[in-house]
Amino acid sequence: MKQTLLLLFLTLLTMTTTQAQQIKTQLVEYKEGTTTLEGYLAFDPAAKGKRPAVLVVHEWTGINDYTKKRCEQLARMGYVAFAADIYGKGIRPASAQAAGAEAGKYKNNVPLLRARINAALNQVKKMPTVDGSKVAAIGYCFGGTTVLELARSGADVAGVVSFHGGLGTPSPSDAANIKTQVLVCHGAIDPFVPKEEVDTFLKAMNDAHVPYQFNAYSNAVHSFTNPQAGTDNSKGAAYNATADRRSWQAMKLFFDEIFQKETAAGIK
Repeated sequence: MKQTLLLLFLTLLTMTTTQAQQIKTQLVEYKEGTTTLEGYLAFDPAAKGKRPAVLVVHEWTGINDYTKKRCEQLARMGYVAFAADIYGKGIRPASAQAAGAEAGKYKNNVPLLRARINAALNQVKKMPTVDGSKVAAIGYCFGGTTVLELARSGADVAGVVSFHGGLGTPSPSDAANIKTQVLVCHGAIDPFVPKEEVDTFLKAMNDAHVPYQFNAYSNAVHSFTNPQAGTDNSKGAAYNATADRRSWQAMKLFFDEIFQKETAAGIK
């Protein structure tokens, strides 16, 4: 019996190791104007043909282990995943104060923010393994705000998903530029996104007749997908396992729809 269990354990370990080895990751330098950016690419090198791709936009701390983990999850699902670098190569704020200052540069300069995320979109579309007609973008917190600005810029993407992102923009009427589908995964009691901001966002989307989904998760505050945020809702940012699981499933269903699952063989 012990030998059987040991054999089963070794088999599962081998399977897990083999699966992990299938995913290749690498840093990719690219440019926006004269600024050098450094994204993080994850993909399955064994996959054949061109694949759908997902841009992943970081939180206010820049590309970090959490961003990379999400890219690797997407790569294991069969997508080419590319973490966009909004801040620039080597700019990775180490404190909340520094992160707030860096994020503020782009929130106060939406044309620059849109230029940075469109540079990442252009980079991923020209990758030889990517089907340029099947690219989506997802983002977390600051990244959620960023992918919404990508959509408002009129970018040609299949869809965007914001996880606990800010919904405000200097020009709500720019929703009229959106040519894609939108999924917003929102913490129902997020203190950093007030009701007025939500209402203004929804009105702009409705007025522009944008095809969108807005999911609000009960008892969820800001950063509800990130375990590193802790579990104390009173701090305004906290992990919520239920909201994390449900929002990820919502994203997967959204991707099935926008990428037309039957034409994306191998996507799980």
